Amino acid sequence: MGTVTLPLVVGVDGSDSCLLAVDWAVDEAARHGVPLRLVYASLWARYETSLPSVDPRRPSEQVLAEHIVASAADRAERRNPDVKLTTDIVPEDAAAALVSAGDEAFALVTGSRGRSELKGLLLGSVGLGVSARAHCPVVVIRGDRVGLAGTHERILLGLGESDTTAEAVRFAFREAEVRGCVLDVVRAWRRPAYDRHGDRLQPGGPADTYEESATAVIDALLKAASAEHPHVRTRPAVLEGPAGKILVDRSAAADLVIVGAHRRTGHFGFQLGRVSHALLHHAQCPVAVVPERQ
Repeated sequence: MGTVTLPLVVGVDGSDSCLLAVDWAVDEAARHGVPLRLVYASLWARYETSLPSVDPRRPSEQVLAEHIVASAADRAERRNPDVKLTTDIVPEDAAAALVSAGDEAFALVTGSRGRSELKGLLLGSVGLGVSARAHCPVVVIRGDRVGLAGTHERILLGLGESDTTAEAVRFAFREAEVRGCVLDVVRAWRRPAYDRHGDRLQPGGPADTYEESATAVIDALLKAASAEHPHVRTRPAVLEGPAGKILVDRSAAADLVIVGAHRRTGHFGFQLGRVSHALLHHAQCPVAVVPERQ
C-alpha cells in the first residue's frame, strides 16, 4: 500500500482575509505536492433547522456556506488547476473543526481575521484558538501586499528553548528548501538583572558569555537539520533584545516567520508565549506556529 499524502487544510469563511489564505495555501500545496482541502465550519449549520426563520428572504446558512466554499474552490482552481482540491462544510465551531482537521493534515492555514471579527481586532479568535490547540503546523496569513508576495526569498526562524524548537527547525528547513530561500535563524538574548547569588548586576556588563551561549544554542539545534538539508543556506544571528520585537521587525524582510510551541503540563493545548503572540498580532508576513511532536 502506498503512503497517504496528508492535505493542506485551509479554513474558509468568505472574508477578505480568508481569500488571501486560499491564495497562499494553493501556492504552498503546489510547492509541496500535497492536496488542498477547503473547510467551512459553523455552528449555525447545526442549529438552523430548529430555529424559526426571522426573514424568509435571508439566505440560509447552508446556502451561504455552499456559496462561500464554491467561490473559494473556484478561486483556488483558477490560481492553480493542477492542485488536487476537496471541500467540506462542517456543522461545528470553526476553531474546533479546524483543530480536528489538523489531526490528519500536512498543515493548517487560516486568515488573520474572519468575516464576523471586528476590524479593530489584530487577530481573529479562530486563528488564535487554532494556533494554540492544533497538533500540526498552523500558518496564519497576515501582512501587507509586499509581505504576502513571497518575493523576499527569505524564511525567518526564531529559536526558543530546545523543547519548543526541534519541529520548528525541521519545518523551517523544509520550507527554505522547497522555496530555494535563505534561512535566517535568530536567537535573541538578554542580560539577566541579577546574578546567581541574587545580587543586581550593573548595566552594561560584559556580553560575551550570553552571546556565546546563544551561539551555542543555534549551533546545536541546526546541526542535524543542516546535515539533512545541505543545500539550504543559513544565516544565523544572535541579537541582544526582546525576541518578539526583533522578530516582528525582521518579518518585514521575510516571506514566512516560524516559531515553535510547547505543551503545558496539566493543560489542554499548547503554550503560545509572548513571542508567538507578538508575531501573530504584529508580524508583517505570514506566521507559522509549529508544535512539538508528541
